[in-house]
Amino acid sequence: MTNSPDPGTTPDSSRASRATDAGAPARDVLPAPPAGAADGESFDRVVEPKSENRLVLEGGVWHQISPKYVTVQLISHGSFLAIVVVATLLMALLLHLQWVWIVGGVLAVIQIWTLAILPRQARAIGYRLREDDLVFRRGILWQRFVAVPYGRMQLIDITHGPLDRGFGIAQLKFVTAAAATGVVIPGLTQSTAETLRDHLIEVAESRRTGL
Repeated sequence: MTNSPDPGTTPDSSRASRATDAGAPARDVLPAPPAGAADGESFDRVVEPKSENRLVLEGGVWHQISPKYVTVQLISHGSFLAIVVVATLLMALLLHLQWVWIVGGVLAVIQIWTLAILPRQARAIGYRLREDDLVFRRGILWQRFVAVPYGRMQLIDITHGPLDRGFGIAQLKFVTAAAATGVVIPGLTQSTAETLRDHLIEVAESRRTGL
């Protein structure tokens, strides 16, 4: 007569209990990393530079920011461009300051260039959750990759301005003991920012205590 398994156990739990009884080291169970913004609320992929020498990172997948970040930045930079144009016209026509055309023209060109490349810059922003650290990347021509170990995170904060709140996005900032490794992930939906913050806090605490 064979012994039937306990109905309250599963094959996976049975294998786990046998491994523990056999003296195998138990592995810590960390919460599953957040999957990023919900479908339709983030870009579909990270834009890679057209170069064969691009950096390839192992482990994890790239998570994207929300396209609403582009809208917020377009409104912000567009408003500044409008202020520059109006101020230049007033100072040149009313005060007859000819040099203001040069300053206003330079500022206007910079803002127009910024507005033109904003969508591509936003698509190049992403973060990757690996086993021991979080990797943040941004930039196409001048790329920046920052790897922050979970155990070194000291401050994880969510910030959002008036426009960010209006469009339902936020920035996630985390700082380590070395100020140079501070990272700000912009354009996250509010729910994604909160989920990622809670996940990073829990993982960071477990790494610092050696669990």
